[in-house]
Amino acid sequence: MKTSPQTLRKISLRIIPLIVICYFVTFLDRVNVGVAGVQMNRDLGLTSTAFGIGAGLFFVTYIPFETPSNILMYRFGARVWIPRILITIGLVAATTSLITGPTGFYAFRLLLGMVEAGAAPAFVLYLSLWFPASVRPRMFAYYFVAIPLASIIGAPVGGLLLRLDGVAGLSGWQWVFLCPAGVTIALGVASYFLFVDGPADAKWLSPHERTLLQEDLESSLDVVHGSDTSRFKSLLRPALIAMAVIHLAGNIANYTLSFFLPQIIKALGVTDFAAASLSALPYVAGALALLYFGRRSSRQGLTRTNLALPFAIGIAGFLVAGLSATPVIVLLGLCMGAIGGLGYLPAFWCLPARSYTGVALATSIALINSFGNFGGLIGPSVMGYVRDQTDSFGAGLLFCAAVVTVGVVASVLTVRRGRVGPNAALRGGMSIGR
Repeated sequence: MKTSPQTLRKISLRIIPLIVICYFVTFLDRVNVGVAGVQMNRDLGLTSTAFGIGAGLFFVTYIPFETPSNILMYRFGARVWIPRILITIGLVAATTSLITGPTGFYAFRLLLGMVEAGAAPAFVLYLSLWFPASVRPRMFAYYFVAIPLASIIGAPVGGLLLRLDGVAGLSGWQWVFLCPAGVTIALGVASYFLFVDGPADAKWLSPHERTLLQEDLESSLDVVHGSDTSRFKSLLRPALIAMAVIHLAGNIANYTLSFFLPQIIKALGVTDFAAASLSALPYVAGALALLYFGRRSSRQGLTRTNLALPFAIGIAGFLVAGLSATPVIVLLGLCMGAIGGLGYLPAFWCLPARSYTGVALATSIALINSFGNFGGLIGPSVMGYVRDQTDSFGAGLLFCAAVVTVGVVASVLTVRRGRVGPNAALRGGMSIGR
């Protein structure tokens, strides 16, 4: 690698905090419905099934708009497209506080999915444009820490906002929507002045630093050569399908926890505030797993252990939480489940940039994320249904264990033997390595 550690550090300090903050607020606006649901379900008369369906409806519009959004991100650049995403998310999240029943809840979840579509793949694409393959897993780990941070910070803060019940004539759950939305809108305005579209526009890098970085970025690719048509045909490779299945399994686990974790803990017999606060603990475990597996993948390269081991821990956790009735054991199992839903991400999101570039890279990331986001529809809907049918969250947690098992199998089949070093690349088919 020609890019110096000093240059990479300069880029990291400029890019990573901004990306983490932006993804943090978008993800918080997506999942704070879980905290709001502790009061909102009671006030609006929502059953667990209705809540699960409404939470998952976000992805009905998110999925079809995701690929076009990421192509537009590639066309217009981060400086224009990311502020658009943030501002519209904030506006819709704020107006969600006005809902009065299930119909309004469903409608605003659909609208939020449409305007947020492309946020996650836009950030993945942006990082892929800045960091060579050798350091990318670690940078992805820093970025994805925004997911657990949204719960580590958002859950206790949400619990405090629930205590504002009655202030200014608003319910506590309405404040849960309004306050983060205001922050998101303000950040959207600021981000127009903070983002640059790519290394070529970075005036804070010297011409020599920009040249070396571009050479490293190009050398880390094993792209499909030929016409744009042939590159898009390559998107149909089995490897892309395998990646989509892996991400689907991870998202079912992650979003089931994101939307239902406060209610699962509330069912253990604690107060609303305690349920919201204790919901942060599994995401502390998830954050540590992200950082650990990110550094491990940067150091060792892409091994099937780095991809499959977090899933294996998650399976054990969901089984423990689903079968136990002891609160401490259930909470421990939920912490292990969060490791499964998050720990695979740093190694996983290195895969697309090893095979694609340009608009094909933007499209592959969006396609994988779109299919994976069906997990956000499937997981909460199943959990809500089984909760109403069994008066327990146990069966839903066992369902998560079964789905994550599919993720382990797909990971092992995708990374069969050996490893892909930090500067190596995918070389077709379902196999990575030898």
